[in-house]
Amino acid sequence: MKYVALLSGGKDSCFNLLHCQYNGHELVAAASLGPERGKEEIDSFFYQTVGQDAVQFVADALDVPLYRGTIKGTAIELGSEYGSRNGRDPAAVQGDETEDLYALLCDVKSQHPDVLGVSAGAILSDYQRVRLEHVCRRLSLTPLCYLWQRDQADLLSEMIASGLNAVIIKVAGIGLTQKHLGKSLAEMYPTLLNLNQRFGSHICGEGGEYETLTLDSPMFKQCIVLTETEPVVHSDNDFASVSYLRIKSAVLEAKGDSTHFPVEVPPVLEDEFASLADALSRTARAEHPQPVDDEKPEYQCRPYLHGSTSSRMRSDWAAVANIHRNIDDAEITLEEEVRECFAKLESILDLMSLELRNCAIINIFLSSMDLFASVNAVYSEYFGTSPPARACVAVDLPAPIRIVLDCVAYSREASSERSALHVQSISYWAPANIGPYSQAIIVHHRIFISGQIGLIPSSMSMPSPRSISTETTLVYQHVKRVMEVLKGHHPNARPGHTQLALYWLSRKADIPILRTATEIYTEDTNVPTLYLVVKALPRDALVEKQVLCHTGRFLMRDEDGDGDLQPQVPTTTYGLST
Repeated sequence: MKYVALLSGGKDSCFNLLHCQYNGHELVAAASLGPERGKEEIDSFFYQTVGQDAVQFVADALDVPLYRGTIKGTAIELGSEYGSRNGRDPAAVQGDETEDLYALLCDVKSQHPDVLGVSAGAILSDYQRVRLEHVCRRLSLTPLCYLWQRDQADLLSEMIASGLNAVIIKVAGIGLTQKHLGKSLAEMYPTLLNLNQRFGSHICGEGGEYETLTLDSPMFKQCIVLTETEPVVHSDNDFASVSYLRIKSAVLEAKGDSTHFPVEVPPVLEDEFASLADALSRTARAEHPQPVDDEKPEYQCRPYLHGSTSSRMRSDWAAVANIHRNIDDAEITLEEEVRECFAKLESILDLMSLELRNCAIINIFLSSMDLFASVNAVYSEYFGTSPPARACVAVDLPAPIRIVLDCVAYSREASSERSALHVQSISYWAPANIGPYSQAIIVHHRIFISGQIGLIPSSMSMPSPRSISTETTLVYQHVKRVMEVLKGHHPNARPGHTQLALYWLSRKADIPILRTATEIYTEDTNVPTLYLVVKALPRDALVEKQVLCHTGRFLMRDEDGDGDLQPQVPTTTYGLST
């Protein structure tokens, strides 16, 4: 796709361009936000503002037009979410600095209507990623963030090896001083590793320890030479000095032609999951000596038995099931049917003093996966930021029913406890959501992980040829990576104990492969598991894994009645009931 690069001039925004090119995207423009005229640097939660005078040189070196905007707003909404959870509320937060990015990208789209993507060098910051994705969603743009969740030591090493030359232009971390200004990444690599080992500093400066300016890159048509600089000291103390390099003048110089881009790309599967894939492949060959792609399914789904909608509230939790259209009504369009289902859901939730924004998870059952895109278009209107977790499968529904909804919601009184992992960026990490849902919702110590299918994250494509072994391994890796981010970014998500693993399958014959996976993958040992065979899954996937976890923390009260959250290891009791 054609894309615009968000440029700070630093190493991350420039290195991500190499990965965009590797993945087949075409750079057509650059965009940058900076302080108003006369200010060299301002405090911003979102943007790198130091070195703005040199950003034009970076765009010129890339040989693309640069669109510039001024940071007029401030950081008004500081939470982990941006905007309202209610899809009917205004998307913008007036006066927030995020809206300056929206205005800038609107300008870019007006000049380049064929732009579909936005490149950004986000590595670790949820704050930046969430706001970028919010803006991109409103403009129907796809964020391209190939550095997201990468190991920082690996990244810095790869940047240097790729031929990217960036120098430090600001220091604000322990162990970094004015003497480090102007030094290259290659020169600073041992120092940055040492500071990480001694003090836990972020190797790539994700904690604000330092900022950089890129002077050369394999994508640059010319290289940048700084001809005059001046160090500026903000504060100087023994703990952590703050100073930056003022770029007073620079020039572009010719460089030799280069068509080689030695970009190191992480493997699709980590080592432990590559081993799992090999083991499952051996099992698959034993179970299916001949290819099974063209075989007719040996199990036919039975029609979904419709009936009245049911609802139940227990403590702060509400469950609503079997929401569907009135079958005795006249024929209606699919859009009308989806809206009727949501009207019913909202009415039932209202009786419980709840709203759609209280939903933690929604399961969607369709009569055909051909309806997926059309249903999503209407579904998305009901949710804003951090939509509920979700699974969507096709089952045999009795005509004229085409959609059925189930949901679990948490009480309004405790809605502040709800947080989400809602990643919409394309990366090597895990699949961006392909619908209006969050990868995971955390509420009152329970974690609802959306159904994961075996997409290859960087291309958002299914493995080819089809392989139950590869798809199963990918969904295992996706779930693990989602949990790792939750543990690192959402304190309430730790440590996480799986209470239920639910596998949706399109072929009954693949169940032995899944059982083998649960035996090999020790983290799923003794986890209550369900295997459900359905008519079809999104993207014609063979398997979709949905998970319910608990944080493992419970409210424990002392003799005085005072409560505190304490970690507890859950136990699972197996038995039969009649």
